[in-house]
Amino acid sequence: MKRLSIIGSTGSIGTQTLEVVRNNREDFSVVALSCRGKLDLLEQQAREFRPEAVSVWSSEDAEDLRVRLGDTDIKVFSGMEGLIEIAAWESADVTVTAVVGMIGVEPTLAAIEAGKDIALANKETLVTAGHLVMRRAAEKGIKILPVDSEHSAIFQSLQGNSGNIISRILLTASGGPFRGKKREELENVTVKEALAHPNWSMGPKITIDSATMMNKGLEVIEACWLFDVPPEKVEVLVQPQSIIHSAVEYEDGAVIAQLGTPDMKLPIQYALTWPERRDLPGARLDFKALSAIYLEQPDRETFRGLTIAERAIRAGGTMPTVMNEANEVAVREFLDGKIRFLEIYDRIETAMNSHTIIQNPSLEDILAARDWTDELLSN
Repeated sequence: MKRLSIIGSTGSIGTQTLEVVRNNREDFSVVALSCRGKLDLLEQQAREFRPEAVSVWSSEDAEDLRVRLGDTDIKVFSGMEGLIEIAAWESADVTVTAVVGMIGVEPTLAAIEAGKDIALANKETLVTAGHLVMRRAAEKGIKILPVDSEHSAIFQSLQGNSGNIISRILLTASGGPFRGKKREELENVTVKEALAHPNWSMGPKITIDSATMMNKGLEVIEACWLFDVPPEKVEVLVQPQSIIHSAVEYEDGAVIAQLGTPDMKLPIQYALTWPERRDLPGARLDFKALSAIYLEQPDRETFRGLTIAERAIRAGGTMPTVMNEANEVAVREFLDGKIRFLEIYDRIETAMNSHTIIQNPSLEDILAARDWTDELLSN
C-alpha cells in the first residue's frame, strides 16, 4: 500500500486525487494533507481519511482546526513550515504536489530531500526551479511522475521506448474559451467568460492561464525539464476536442499518442499506480461517435502567452521565475477586476523587460527574483 501526502488537497487536483484514493482503498492510504484555507473541506477530508497530520496557511486557521479536530490525534501545522512538514512527512511514500503557483517549489524540494517520490501537478515548480528539482531528484533516485494530462500523455507514450531518439514532442492544447477570437474581440471580456473553459474543470488560476495560452507556455517549459528536450523539440498543437492529450514522434516517423476523455483522474491515478494500471470508473472514448479529430496551429499573435514563455525558457536563468511570478500577479489582478484580460500579457512583459538575468540560479536567487517581481509590479 502506498502512503500519500497531498499538498493542496482541497483544490481541483487534490479533491480528484482523493476520489482516486476512494476507488482504490486497498492500494492507497492518506497520511498527510494541506490546504491554504478551506477549513470546512479540510476538516471533512481529515475525518474521512484520518491522516496523521494536516496543515493550513495561517496560524489563526491552524488554531481553529486544532479545536475542530480536538477529538482526534491528528497533528496540525501552519505556514510554509507546515507545508514543508506535510510534503516531507516521514511515513509518506509519495508526495502529491497539487498546489498552484510557485509556492510549491520549497515543499517539493523538501520532499525530494526526504526521499519521497513526487506525483507532480505543480508545473510552476519546474518552470522556476527545474534545474534544481530534476538534478536533485536524479541524485537521490527519486521518481518525478507527471500528473498534468499532457505530460502524463507524453510519459505514457514513452513507455517501452527507453533509449529511442525523440524527434518531437507534440504538446496539445484545447484552445481555451476564446479559441478563434482575435485581439479586438478580447478587449473587454469578463472574468466569467474567461473562466468558462469548454472541456476541463480546473481552478481559476489554471483556467485563466488556459485562456491566455500561458498555461501551454508553462507546460512547454515543464516538458523540457521532465523529458530532457530543448524547447525547439516541443511543438504545440491545438486539439479543441481534448481527445489527443499529447504525443511523441520518434526518429523513424512513428507517432505514439495517448487518447481519452478529458478526465484528470486518469493521469492522477496513472502517476500513483505506475507502471501498473487500475480500473477507473467513468466515461470511455467512443470512437464510433467521432466523425473527425481536429488539429490547428495556435494563434500566437492573439494569445501571446505561448511565445512569452518560450522567450523565457530560451533566456534561462531567473527569467522563467520572473515570467511566472508576473503571470501569477497579473492573473490575480484580472480575477480581482483590477486589469483587463489583454493587460495580463503587458504586465508579464513589463517585468521581463526590466529584469537582469542571473544564470544557474540557486534557490535563494529564485526566491529573490520572485520577490523582485512582486515589488516591481506593486509600484
